[in-house]
Amino acid sequence: MTLWNRLLDLPFLVILMGLSALAMLLPAGHALALGQPPVARAFFYSSLILLILTAMIGIATANNRPRNPLQSHLAAVIAAYLVLPVLFAVPLQQALPGLRFSDAWFEMLSCFTTTGATVFETPGAILPPLHFWRALVGWLGGFFILLAAGAVLAPMGLGGVELQGGVAAGRAGGNRLAEPSQRIIRFAAQIFPVYGGLTLVLWIGLLLAGDSALIALSHAMGTLSTSGISPLIGLQGTASAATGEILILVFLSLALTRGLWPDAVQADRRFHILRDPELRLAFGIVAVVSCILAARHFVFMAKTDDLDALPSALSALWGSAFTALSFLTTTGYQSAHWHDPASAGLVLLGLAMIGGGIATTAGGIKLLRVYALLRHGERELERIVHPHSIGGHGPTARRLRREGAHLAWIFFMIFGLSIALVTAALTLANLGFQEALVLAIACLSTTGQLANQVGDAPVGYADLTSSVKAILGLAMVLGRLEILAIFALFAPNGWGR
Repeated sequence: MTLWNRLLDLPFLVILMGLSALAMLLPAGHALALGQPPVARAFFYSSLILLILTAMIGIATANNRPRNPLQSHLAAVIAAYLVLPVLFAVPLQQALPGLRFSDAWFEMLSCFTTTGATVFETPGAILPPLHFWRALVGWLGGFFILLAAGAVLAPMGLGGVELQGGVAAGRAGGNRLAEPSQRIIRFAAQIFPVYGGLTLVLWIGLLLAGDSALIALSHAMGTLSTSGISPLIGLQGTASAATGEILILVFLSLALTRGLWPDAVQADRRFHILRDPELRLAFGIVAVVSCILAARHFVFMAKTDDLDALPSALSALWGSAFTALSFLTTTGYQSAHWHDPASAGLVLLGLAMIGGGIATTAGGIKLLRVYALLRHGERELERIVHPHSIGGHGPTARRLRREGAHLAWIFFMIFGLSIALVTAALTLANLGFQEALVLAIACLSTTGQLANQVGDAPVGYADLTSSVKAILGLAMVLGRLEILAIFALFAPNGWGR
């Protein structure tokens, strides 16, 4: 057996720890290139120590063979959100000695879950290599959830694929449940070149549009991972201006449906862009919301008969459309043309709760679940008018309207209950009800930027107590994984068997 095969036979979590330690060498090299040796040493020494620790754990667990490999990989996916942010926080805290480790952990957990909530509220608060580290961790978190969704959650009928037929919907042909390790490798080999290639294309596009290298790379990573991480305050003041926003808007559409990703993520689903329910619902929602938010500018122009207000109204329409799509995909970028109407906070809150496509990097309830409930409601209204009518559109549509809508409603209720429980926990930690509700939805939908958009005043994550951050950290993990995955871990005979 070769060394490569022996490494691949290690427990999944150990492999993830080793890759995380190697990733720290990238900001170390970046800091060294910028002439910042203390930051470079913090990342290099942290990487070296964690590699030694990983090697020791790998040697100790080399002969471990779980009885249920798929259940073991699900446990590793959940454990990754508990262990890896702690490792990611080590070099960040070492590079910023004045930063509390709890704040560093919260920052890294927020990045890895692609939530985008940050304790660094001003762009110049940290050095460029640390901004790069934040963006890199968020980008790796986006790839990790794509890999987990296709290789671990989908075969168990989790992550939204249960709406289309349970466990069978998660199999892309053949018996893939027997070899989860090989499936993870195969999925990673298919997804990473596309994920990395699209990030590279967007990075080059933003560079050509005028952004600096770090800002372009951070926004490219933040777009593909839907983390919304930026060295700046969103997209305000970027050199790429409208051109950059157009490029980002195009790539944000990848978070609306898994049909735009490779076959490994599509789970062998027949895909047609004009008939895809997730895309149609998403663009319909964005069109309605952007028109409503921009209508006030056109009304003002009509009342004042001011033709000079027409460019401002069109600019507002674009800003509303971009921001609506950004929050629908749980990315959280704001357009530079977003005029931040006082009444739009609740709209953004609702968009983030809906979320993007299943088996994508987006969070939230997911578009397909909302679509299933809408189709079920439409069918029930038809039966009121014509009680003996027969629903058409094939067995897939009928399954989505019946079993799919039932499962979507269950998840919707669990999501609502999670919001209530997290809100209650935050109020017990001495937060006001409005702040607690906004923060609960922001973390459960993995859209941390909501804290700055909803409510009478922005909520700063840096000002929160350690107990509040711990509650929000748990909410991020629940929102990223979906609570059904945690239920499946403790199912006595496996999920969907």
